[in-house]
Amino acid sequence: MKVELVTIGDEILIGQIVNTNAVFLAKALNKIGIEITQITSISDDKQAITDTLDDTVSRAQVVILTGGLGPTKDDLTKHTLCEYFNDTLTENEEILAHIEDIFAKYITTPITNENRKQALLPSKARIFKNAHGTASGMWFERAEQVIISLPGVPFEMKSLMTNKVIPALQAHYTRPFILHKTVLTYGLGESMIAERLIDWENKLPQGIKLAYLPNLGRVRLRLSSKGEDEALLEKRVNNQIDKLLPLIKDIFVGFEEETSLEIQLQKRFIAQGKTLAIAESCTGGLIASRLTKNAGSSAYFKGAAVTYHTQSKVDVLGVSHSLIDTHSVVSEPVAASMAEQVRKKFNATMGVATTGNAGPTKGDSDAEIGTVYIAISTENEIVTEKFIFGIHRERVVEKAVNKALEMIYKQLR
Repeated sequence: MKVELVTIGDEILIGQIVNTNAVFLAKALNKIGIEITQITSISDDKQAITDTLDDTVSRAQVVILTGGLGPTKDDLTKHTLCEYFNDTLTENEEILAHIEDIFAKYITTPITNENRKQALLPSKARIFKNAHGTASGMWFERAEQVIISLPGVPFEMKSLMTNKVIPALQAHYTRPFILHKTVLTYGLGESMIAERLIDWENKLPQGIKLAYLPNLGRVRLRLSSKGEDEALLEKRVNNQIDKLLPLIKDIFVGFEEETSLEIQLQKRFIAQGKTLAIAESCTGGLIASRLTKNAGSSAYFKGAAVTYHTQSKVDVLGVSHSLIDTHSVVSEPVAASMAEQVRKKFNATMGVATTGNAGPTKGDSDAEIGTVYIAISTENEIVTEKFIFGIHRERVVEKAVNKALEMIYKQLR
């Protein structure tokens, strides 16, 4: 079964927004055994939509379009689909009442005729009422093909997809099971892991695929398989996982489908009765942000100080001026002092600190661009490591965040 996605909107093509809709749709469809074969982004233009439909329906059984369903003149998807299927727009009384209800309850500005026109819908299409907006979803059928049009607003599209489209696709098509299991690893590069796994990988049974997904200090190993028997798929893939884990036990964190490193850290801190405080310089608060995005993090996370400026390391943390003058603000002694001071100030059992030179200029330090020191302070010891993460500012920062999380994990383990 071949399915293609078409995202409509000039804002995607000019880089004004990121196409998160395609990511969500691909994941949602994969979970029900539907694979995406192609994703296309096009302008909100009648000819572009028509040409793309001609192209996609020549290959795919299902085409899902997102975007171009708003009430303004630049939203052309509904009208173009109507012409494409030789249909006419008719007023849908249920949708009109829904739109008027939304304006009466939630919108302070008066409803306009343009808003009411959102209830004009193709007569031949199956209509999906949008609980969160005025743009309805539409399902067209032609011979053995299905063309689905959804609004581009992400939370509206996700709701329609989850509650309406997925159940409709499941009822309409017989689908295979697609199983992915993704192993999370930390602290070893892709090529080094691949070298470890040569013999195991060469013995993988036919029908099970391995993919390496590296990302700045962490590598995900995804095992994938497809078939008609879900229980058999689980058994075959789990059998290979059982053989894999002993080979990577020192870098294994968990399974992506079940957890994340941040949640694993939270569980370990709580189980061990330990607490954490962080002093961030070059990482600018990103470590704290990653850790506190999960509910319940206050059970172990005491707080953070983003001491970005050199003087703030002295004023807020109490790092010695002479230490900075002697060793430079980007140095092992300063990172160690930051970690120690933040641990004491927040009365935590572990303090973590980052100080580095992410570039593009050297700032208050003579350290080479890409140099980062990460320190961990506990009641018994201070561990500090130096890293050279390259010259790309964003990658330096992200690598530093990932490495700090890895060091915390190793310290707890």
